[in-house]
Amino acid sequence: MRKSAIALLALAAVLGCREVSSKGKEAVKKITFAYTTQPQSTLVHVALAKGYFAEEGLEIQPLVHTYGKAALQSLLEDKADFATVAETPIMFSVLKGEAFFVIANIEASNKNNAIVARKGAGIAAPKDLRGKRIGYTPGTTSDFFLDAYLTTIGLTRQAIRPLPLKPEEMLAAMLGQKVDAVSTWNYPLTEIQRQLGSNSAVFFDQEIYTETFNIVASQRMVEKNPDAVKGLLHALVKAEHFARAHPTVAQAIMAATTNTDEGLVREVWDAFHYRVKLDQTLLITMEDETRWAMTQKLTKRTDMPNYRSYLHPESLRSLRPEAVSLGR
Repeated sequence: MRKSAIALLALAAVLGCREVSSKGKEAVKKITFAYTTQPQSTLVHVALAKGYFAEEGLEIQPLVHTYGKAALQSLLEDKADFATVAETPIMFSVLKGEAFFVIANIEASNKNNAIVARKGAGIAAPKDLRGKRIGYTPGTTSDFFLDAYLTTIGLTRQAIRPLPLKPEEMLAAMLGQKVDAVSTWNYPLTEIQRQLGSNSAVFFDQEIYTETFNIVASQRMVEKNPDAVKGLLHALVKAEHFARAHPTVAQAIMAATTNTDEGLVREVWDAFHYRVKLDQTLLITMEDETRWAMTQKLTKRTDMPNYRSYLHPESLRSLRPEAVSLGR
């Protein structure tokens, strides 16, 4: 499986280096893209494997992370030009005064976040979470979903024993009984459920939260390289069409490039909606999360940021006007 991933990435790199413009001149723009191995980044993996970035004159220098908050940090540290990340780390970065633009969403889901618990820890129903050790990843959708779910069952963060964990640490923590439950996303969510088998209990609520996974660009890239921004978005639109028309192949690509069991990729596939767009969902969710962050004293800010000023819809609108819907 690892050899397949290397081969696919090598192919993408070769295609990128060979790309020429319609005028016959070299037109390669090197950009650094921080993206994740999560299923939310599927369109990026497909675009790389199919050579769509190369077709747009872009040579991708990859920075691969296990989750979006780390990918965004690469961009904030000026190590990357673009990053894939969910809206929660974006919200926290705005509250800290960081500068960047969101240029598109590439995925949305109301089925990706859940709490998975060990029945052996005495957890068979949501109310049993009281007093239990629950792992979560601070500053991410895991953090927000945990509080949102607790609220729906009449509990607060103070009613549990929260333990911060990276997503890649959660499986070992559960199997080693260092925690009783975790609030997380896929792939770790389904991997933990698989490993625990009949000893697992999964709690989720499709009505309380819709995740968006986004493309964030540095302000420098947007302002000085608009063609590269449009090219990157165009490549992702091509990947969206391919993934919709050939889901089995897209799943195989995702499995190979992330060294993930293909059965696991297929198992979680239908939880995600892959479309390149930019709409009100992102704004509404970030405002909801901001109110949560203020209530929980996770930020010193007391005013609602103008999140519209962090969006750059013009590039996507020029390619796909019907995909941009931000209201007034």
